[in-house]
Amino acid sequence: MTAYVRLEVRRTLRDAGFAISSIGVPVLMYLLFTNLGGQNDAGIKTGMMVGMAAYGALGAALSIGGGVAEDKTAGWLRQLRITPMTPRQVVTGRALTGTVVVLPAITAVLLAGGLVNGVRMAAWQWAVTALVLWAGSLPFTLLGLGNGYRLTAQTTGVMNVACNMGLAVVGGLWFPIDLFPHWLAQISTFTPTNRFSELGVAVTEGTMPGLAAILILAAWAALFGTYAAVSYRRSARMV
Repeated sequence: MTAYVRLEVRRTLRDAGFAISSIGVPVLMYLLFTNLGGQNDAGIKTGMMVGMAAYGALGAALSIGGGVAEDKTAGWLRQLRITPMTPRQVVTGRALTGTVVVLPAITAVLLAGGLVNGVRMAAWQWAVTALVLWAGSLPFTLLGLGNGYRLTAQTTGVMNVACNMGLAVVGGLWFPIDLFPHWLAQISTFTPTNRFSELGVAVTEGTMPGLAAILILAAWAALFGTYAAVSYRRSARMV
């Protein structure tokens, strides 16, 4: 399975589309949002840094589903079923691939914050912010896998874009939820993306993430994990 994970990671990171959408776009958006109009507020630059790093991780995690759907169409999943790897190892391998490919997206935005926007934090805060965003991205990898195993390649691409945009906007990754209408702000607190970014924001503020954020994110991970497992079993009957 280790060799399988290495193969999938190399395939993903060599994809120019992945580099542009999951690394380049979040960095560009972060620098634009925080520097247009002479914005110099350090708190805004730090908060937006976390939000855009979370957005990059979200896109990278969901992109795993697109690769799964393409493999399904090309017959690669059928080939994997005649290897010694069990279905659990195949799914786990893809999930591990997702946890690896989110790191460049997170790291690129954090570097932009520190090197370009002058964000200053203690060394442990930089490390722990990257760590909690990395760990917290798992639910979105599972969502991407579920989409990839259940849908066609074209439909997966559309669904991933919809999930990416919808979860990013409603979850407050682009704009603070303080700007939302009250009803939308209330909904946002139950989204996985809002609680995902809350993990990183808490670390940058020198505090511990709230228990509610961890529990809500865990609940979404369980839901998306079930979705991925059911979708894989369904694909096994069809491929």
